[in-house]
Amino acid sequence: MDKLRGELIDIIEWLDDSRDTMVWRFPRYQNEIKMGAKLVVRESQTAVFVNEGKIADVFEPGTYTLETRNLPILSTLKGWKYGFNSPFKAEVYFVNTRQFTDMKWGTQNPVILRDAEFGVVRVRAFGAFAARVVDASRLLRELVGTDPQFRTEEVQEYLRQLMVGRLGGALATAGVPLLDLAAHQDAIGRRLAAVLTEELAEVGIAIPKFVIENVSVPPEVEQALDKRTSMGAVGDLDRYTRFQAANAMEAAANNPGGEAGAGIGLGLGMAMGQQMARSMGGGGATQPVPAPAQPAAAEPPPLPGQAQWYVGVGGQRQGPYDLGGLAEQASAGALGADTLVWRTGMAQWQPAGQVPELASMLASVPPPLPPQ
Repeated sequence: MDKLRGELIDIIEWLDDSRDTMVWRFPRYQNEIKMGAKLVVRESQTAVFVNEGKIADVFEPGTYTLETRNLPILSTLKGWKYGFNSPFKAEVYFVNTRQFTDMKWGTQNPVILRDAEFGVVRVRAFGAFAARVVDASRLLRELVGTDPQFRTEEVQEYLRQLMVGRLGGALATAGVPLLDLAAHQDAIGRRLAAVLTEELAEVGIAIPKFVIENVSVPPEVEQALDKRTSMGAVGDLDRYTRFQAANAMEAAANNPGGEAGAGIGLGLGMAMGQQMARSMGGGGATQPVPAPAQPAAAEPPPLPGQAQWYVGVGGQRQGPYDLGGLAEQASAGALGADTLVWRTGMAQWQPAGQVPELASMLASVPPPLPPQ
């Protein structure tokens, strides 16, 4: 039946009903193709004829009648000089040249980066990419071989490893801070797509699109970033404190039977009042209350009090005297340089002549008159 079917079929084509087949080999009985058969190559396809393990002719999209003149390489390999009408053996591979967009990538292990703000950090990333065959001959030589149906799953892991290997270098050389990576993901993706396309040129594959969906950091770094974000969102710490106090008071009011809630509410209410008072007074510091204005005095206020002195005479303490009283005692001869004196602040009684405050006063007192 296969031989009979091969004799009847004279149209060589491929209708792809899958979404992941990159290369498909046209099945023929003993690979025999009749001369004059119709070859239909649709858009996003390339047909490659292989004879005895060698790539012969390549056909771009279009409809062809197979003859020796449009099979120049195969005709040379077969040694046809003047045409040949009998069936010939050849393998026909249809290569899908459309974009395969349902391909994913991700970092199984974190990539270590050096960031100017956070130091050495470990990041993970994942995303998607598109692959396209741009050179069918190279793909058959390097990857497909004799596989009758080459699917994307057979090459996806190789592509994923290659992309992850280039991701660390792309992120490190981008010179973008960790917090700004989200804004530069598109530019980094385009750069990676160009680098990967150049590296995969030897196998006939290009990467027209490389998408970085997300770049994540370890949980501890995320917590630090969340705290920094919270502090930035709080802004004015004084207002945030009042806001928290108000929330606590509301929670305590919802539980009026609890003594602890009442105490907390009272304490927070006092703190709230102090905060509001400081804010209304301008700034955070407590402002002194100015004293009421006093009417102008008609007379000057009394002089401040003077030091009170005590005098030791005949083993008896006399006083207290102010400086004026001491001057009178000195003038009357009752206070001399050897008279003991004391005032508040002195450690012990001292002769008046040894006290600097009284020495000048005693020097101005005239000595007693001589006997008449």
